[in-house]
Order: sequence, then C-alpha cells, then structure tokens
Amino acid sequence: MKTLTSDAVPAVTAAVAIDNLSFNYGRLRVIDGLSLEVGAGTSFGLLGPNGSGKTTLIRLMVGLLKPAGGTIHCLGRPPSPARARNMGYMPQLPALYQELSVEQNIEFFARIYGMKDKRQRSQRVEEVIRLVDLWSRRKTSVLKLSGGMKQRVSLGCAIVHRPPLLFLDEPTVGLDPELRAHFWRHFENLTAAGTTLIISSHTMDDAAHCRQLVFMRQGKIIAKGSPAELQAATGDGCASLEDAFLYFIRKGKVPTGDD
Repeated sequence: MKTLTSDAVPAVTAAVAIDNLSFNYGRLRVIDGLSLEVGAGTSFGLLGPNGSGKTTLIRLMVGLLKPAGGTIHCLGRPPSPARARNMGYMPQLPALYQELSVEQNIEFFARIYGMKDKRQRSQRVEEVIRLVDLWSRRKTSVLKLSGGMKQRVSLGCAIVHRPPLLFLDEPTVGLDPELRAHFWRHFENLTAAGTTLIISSHTMDDAAHCRQLVFMRQGKIIAKGSPAELQAATGDGCASLEDAFLYFIRKGKVPTGDD
C-alpha cells in the first residue's frame, strides 16, 4: 500500500515497540512500566474499563503526550508531529469542523496529511466518502449529522491518506449493531491490505474481532494474547472474554500467547 508522505518508513517487523513506559497526570501514575510490541499488519486491541489508561496510551503512541519514562517507537521511530503523516488517528470524540460539510472535512484532513496533488486528492476523498457510505450526504454540514454518521466522517478523516499505522480510540462507542459490523468490515479490509490497527475499547464485541489483545487495568497490562488464547487460559471451555478479563484480575496472571 502506498503511503503519501515524504518521511520514508523504515522496514520494521514491529509496527509499535514500547519499553517500560510510564506517564503521570500530576501525582497520578496513569501508565506504569508498560512494555508492548505490536506486529505489522494486524488488528491489536487495548481492552479495559474506563480509567485503565487506554486513551492515554494511544495519545502517547501518536505523540500528543510525552512519557515520563521509557521509550516508544512507531514504525521504527519515536512518534513526533513531523512523522504524523505515517499514522492515522481517530479520537474517541470526533474532532470535526461542525460547520463544514462531510466532503470539506475529509478534504481538509487530506491536505493536512500532505496530499498535494489536487486530482489524486479529489479522487481519494471521493473514494473514502463512498467507503464510509456517506456519498449522498457529502454536501451536508457535520452539524446536521447523527452521531453514527459523525463517527463515519471521523474514520474517513483518519484513513484518507492511507496510513500504514492507524489508531482508533473507542471507534464503535454508541453505534448500533449494524453500523458496528459495517465499521469492522472496513477494519478487516484495512488489515488485509497491510495496515496495522491499534484499537481501544471496553466492549467485548470489539475485542473478539481483534487478532491480538491486551487487557489493561490501572495503567498496566494484566494479560495478552489472541482472544482464543485468553479464553483458553482460564481453563474453562465456555469462558467468554469478559470471564477471562475477570479471571486475570483475580489471578494476576499474564499469559504471553507463547506458552
């Protein structure tokens, strides 16, 4: 997949590598000695309750926050605003210009991400609007859209530049089951094309779609592996992901997926 950026991406097997990361809000330790590696071209879920540190971790990986300690490498390099063109970020709350239309918002983000060729940019903007199924509403201002439609515009803004690494913070919150399934079809198509997705969620439905997961609690990883590995580790053949999460909270075990 071609990435529209002047900042070449080094060949790496790990899309994200984090070592002994920590972050504080004042005296509150939000991320506590966290280490993590995410392979390229996969869907990786950060699962945990509100306040577990998921959004903070994504903001650190994107480069919006600076760690108190430890290191982060995204696509082989520390995150920074100058390298943001290699990444896409869909925040938990849509960061859209309410008075602008669907088309104008996605066009604006395409420009911000460095898509300079007008013809190619126009083609890509149309492609993305059709992808998120908003072509009939492309001239509608965001202010007049439903919450689910705003989520789709936000996704379009995050993927318009074809980033090899995409961060999605609670992308399906508030969506009905049909629209959630629609989003996941997009996500699966992206990973099939080689994009790495890092998705935060507190819903088990989202977690089940990810190839790899970490369970987070109080800024730490309490378990990691595939959904099947995490469920199997409980020793209960009927365990759900929710049961597995509660199991690891009680036991304090951290399966690696290599055991």
